[in-house]
Amino acid sequence: QVQLVESGGGLVQAGGSLRLSCAASGRTFSILAMGWFHQAPGKEREFVAAISGSGGGTYYADSAKGRFTISRDNAKNTVYLQMNSLKPEDTAVYYCAADRPGSAQRMGVMLPSWWGQGTQVTVSS
Repeated sequence: QVQLVESGGGLVQAGGSLRLSCAASGRTFSILAMGWFHQAPGKEREFVAAISGSGGGTYYADSAKGRFTISRDNAKNTVYLQMNSLKPEDTAVYYCAADRPGSAQRMGVMLPSWWGQGTQVTVSS
């Protein structure tokens, strides 16, 4: 089992920035693929970004490219999502996710095994 706890959500004006954090426990963090998803009201959960265990591979949804950066600190068992140039359409609950080694590249098409509880991000216009 993997336990994931997100933090860092909140209310921000359009054009602003937020950094989400996700603390993991329960398995060897450094080998896990990690990712972020979001779910807006009335919509399905969507892939945002993923990162390989070493941090050497990062993958983004088109909507996130150029604005969001996923990173990880394996010494702290934490993955981050730096979100810049936020737009009202980024408003959603953001979920941290974890999956088995080697799965980061396919996290956008195959739902991961473990999920956090989510953190709300609201972007005002």
